[in-house]
Amino acid sequence: MAQIWAPTAQWQMGFSKNLTNASPLTSKMWSSLVLKRKGTHKSSAKFRVVTVKAENSTVNRLEDLLKLDVSPITDKIIAEYIWVGGSGIDLRSKSRTIAKPVEHPSELPKWNYDGSSTGQAPGEDSEVILYPQAIFKDPFRGGNNILVICDTYTPAGEPIPTNKRHRAAQIFGNQKVINEVPWFGIEQEYTLLQTNVKWPLGWPAGGYPGPQGPYYCGVGAEKSFGRDISDAHYKACLYAGINISGTNGEVMPGQWEYQVGPSVGIEAGDHIWISRYILERITEQAGVVLTLDPKPIEGDWNGAGCHTNYSTKTMREDGGFEVIKKAILNLSLRHREHISAYGEGNERRLTGKHETASIDTFSWGVANRGCSIRVGRDTEKNGKGYLEDRRPASNMDPYVVTSLLAETTILWEPTLEAEALAAQKLALKV
Repeated sequence: MAQIWAPTAQWQMGFSKNLTNASPLTSKMWSSLVLKRKGTHKSSAKFRVVTVKAENSTVNRLEDLLKLDVSPITDKIIAEYIWVGGSGIDLRSKSRTIAKPVEHPSELPKWNYDGSSTGQAPGEDSEVILYPQAIFKDPFRGGNNILVICDTYTPAGEPIPTNKRHRAAQIFGNQKVINEVPWFGIEQEYTLLQTNVKWPLGWPAGGYPGPQGPYYCGVGAEKSFGRDISDAHYKACLYAGINISGTNGEVMPGQWEYQVGPSVGIEAGDHIWISRYILERITEQAGVVLTLDPKPIEGDWNGAGCHTNYSTKTMREDGGFEVIKKAILNLSLRHREHISAYGEGNERRLTGKHETASIDTFSWGVANRGCSIRVGRDTEKNGKGYLEDRRPASNMDPYVVTSLLAETTILWEPTLEAEALAAQKLALKV
């Protein structure tokens, strides 16, 4: 709060008789007023003390500057370099000025950061190099400013351990995979938490709402918590150029989902990571905590997953259902490898309850949301289409999950004996 010496109403009225077309106070006029943050002052005949909210004035000035369009003044743009941090799930970013607008990441310079401060390098050799890989329009700064997805390397050019994009790019660059044009549709679930108590948005502090049922795709103040965040994220993703295809409220109150795709190859991972970054920024502005924990609340509440819909060119063509069944066989034989790569804490979610399969057992079914792999009714009816892998957790790395699906179903070949045993176990005729 601040105190300002301002003219009294009576003193101002003395001028209003002569100044019928009075102008607003100019900056010079405001500068002549004395601003005091502490102490009290006696009113005079011509001035009185008025208390104003300086904080609001400051916020308004900040908003004006944040909205400032610099394009008429300079060709320079701001590029926000974004990368995955040391935990493998956290996102980091920093900004730099670029001389002019760009259209492709190859036009951007490499950059570096202190990897010892992100858990990605030792202090005595802390420099990590950022390689720009994909660019998106910046919904926060607007104009020609951009968001840049980067992956991370040592100064010698070796990918660091948390750089999962590098290996994924190798798989998606394999000619056999390229020929199959792999499509992905990813359903990203997330939970919104109250800032101070780390409890779901809309829930009574330390208490519980009514049981699940009315919240999924629900409407109303007692059923939907965080819709403005979901809608703001939806529009921001569209502006950025992300192939976001929908959003909805989820089964647990305070939980939401958005879908990205269909995306081809490595693009699926880029779009999910940048959409997560935008969501983090929006919740930051809203004063709400975002969590991708796969089971944020224990008990009779749904967890949060990242169901991944997947198809190849031959799956989408006539006779594709047979190719899908062959893919399911391969996935069953590598169940443990996939589970180990599908997100931290997933064992708390994959219990066989709340629309999940058991983490220990591979299963598949048509229209069955309690299976590891679900095939849609339309796919069965049309004899072609896609499969849904329901095992990935909400905190999974999309580069890992998408590339592993492509590797297992396109590049990896089991022995005939293993394939026959798996087919018998799953009652699949391939």
